[in-house]
Amino acid sequence: MRLSDEQLQQFRQDGFIHIKQFAGAEQCEAILDVAKAHLKHKIEPIETEIGYHEGSKAFRTDEKDYTSQSRESFVTVRRLRQVYSRDILFKTWMEDANIRPILQQILNDTVVLTTAHHNSIMTKMPHQGTATSWHQDRRYWRYSDDNLVSVWLALDAEHSQNGVLEFIPGSHTMKFSPEQFDDKEYFREDTEQNKTLITQKVSMDLKKGDIVIFHALLLHRANQNSTDKAKISFVYTVKGASTKALEGSRSAVYPEIILERL
Repeated sequence: MRLSDEQLQQFRQDGFIHIKQFAGAEQCEAILDVAKAHLKHKIEPIETEIGYHEGSKAFRTDEKDYTSQSRESFVTVRRLRQVYSRDILFKTWMEDANIRPILQQILNDTVVLTTAHHNSIMTKMPHQGTATSWHQDRRYWRYSDDNLVSVWLALDAEHSQNGVLEFIPGSHTMKFSPEQFDDKEYFREDTEQNKTLITQKVSMDLKKGDIVIFHALLLHRANQNSTDKAKISFVYTVKGASTKALEGSRSAVYPEIILERL
């Protein structure tokens, strides 16, 4: 599959594109079954709700150990990390050949999986998983340039009640001042300048098998899950081969997988 010229232009302008029913229902169910087993047993490395909110900017930028540091059995898991090496089903999806021509178009380069960032099963647990504030993924990543995008797979329905993604279109091309972000580099919601921009937010309901591809600098967020069912999604990040991880950074510690050009 390839994007049309109109779709590619839309991505360039908005910073994201929604492709419906890209993955099959059986593949989604198989991934979901494995993910639920790993979540049930809290198989490390994981991120918990405690770890998510306690991490400082320095920790998020420099920490290279992705284990949760938690010894509590009752903690709420926010994400399973390092999923590429967890199970063949996860690996297969991240290396999917059908999506590669699209990623090649968007990156205008050979596609490289970055296992250092995202490479995760993301959760919004019922009434426990907290909201995700406005942010740019790139803020804690260390690369030579910004030619990175993420692929989000909805493993089941996602909507406003269970924490669907929201985006600010075009924000990946905007220049922001440091004052527009807080001390953890979340986009502040208490300034008039930011409030005006946030009113432009958009979201779309996702169905099982839908994917959203979005730029690493695009501002996005997600609500808390107010339903009685967990929302579980799959996200991984790719970059162009000419985009290099900065030596000594967390971005350079984990393996990269170069995907054959199609």
